[in-house]
Amino acid sequence: MDFSFDLPHLLPLIWALVIAFGVAMYVVLDGFDLGIGILFPFVPNDRDRDRMMASVAPVWDGNETWLVLGGASLFGAFPQAYAQLLPAFYLPLALFLFALIFRGISFEFRARSERSPPLWNAAFACGSTIAAFSQGLVLGAFVEGAGASTEASTPFSWLSPFSVMVGLGLVCGYALLGATWLILKTEGLLQAWCDRAAKRLLIGVLVFIGIVSLWTPFAEPEIAARWFSWPRIAYLSPVPILTGVLALALWRALAAGRERAPFLYSIALILLAYIGLGVSLWPYAVPREMTIWQAAAGPMTQGFLLIGVAVMIPLILIYTAYTYRVFRGKVREEDTYH
Repeated sequence: MDFSFDLPHLLPLIWALVIAFGVAMYVVLDGFDLGIGILFPFVPNDRDRDRMMASVAPVWDGNETWLVLGGASLFGAFPQAYAQLLPAFYLPLALFLFALIFRGISFEFRARSERSPPLWNAAFACGSTIAAFSQGLVLGAFVEGAGASTEASTPFSWLSPFSVMVGLGLVCGYALLGATWLILKTEGLLQAWCDRAAKRLLIGVLVFIGIVSLWTPFAEPEIAARWFSWPRIAYLSPVPILTGVLALALWRALAAGRERAPFLYSIALILLAYIGLGVSLWPYAVPREMTIWQAAAGPMTQGFLLIGVAVMIPLILIYTAYTYRVFRGKVREEDTYH
């Protein structure tokens, strides 16, 4: 019996799963703390804003580890895709990184500023919102194929009605994650405010999911054939059905005043939308032009890098889990970030 593996075929698949896992972890973990920044201008007072920052102070910078992992993995494992996609998204990625920088600065300066806290409040909120919106711009443009070499490329090829709509949808989704995180971590009037906000945000997220779900297949015949042709429609139909079930469960959990369940349901809802996009785009590294096998580095390179990833991912998961365990529990009225 032959137990040999086809490494040139297997390794790109493993690396695609590694990158997909890293991006999913980033979306969930950095998503809720970006969501807190998005909600920042709308809460009633600065005391509540102090508690919001205190709820993520121990974990916010560690959450961005997954962003570094995803970017480095794309560069190492799929250099051809990296070289083709990065120039197409220079501007939104630069905007994203500058927003993260201002957000990080404002996080530290706000706690120590005595003369200009409104300035740092605005910087934190704007940095969080712009970072989320920029991610959505890149995602929407990627789905549309903005990085394809066949496109008449311009510095603004990434900017389209679809990418703007995806950007707004991601802002709404991250705000939902932030609101449900605060339901879990706070109490009293702030928790009640977040409960009301989460219900409105859930409706907004469902609207955006519906628009993307309809717009994407109608704009791209290949995606439409993947979702609506028989027998694929039979085994892909659980994705929209589960979306509806999760949305209903999240609404009922909010209505029942539960604390942990809304956050878990909102994570599942965002991940399900992520899986739906993955199904639409598979197996392309550059949509409709370059598959993961065509974009892959050589087997020796991918195999060598995989050794490091096999060590690092468990370590990152262990320290992340430990951090969340140590800082579990409610942020109390007297807690602030200093």
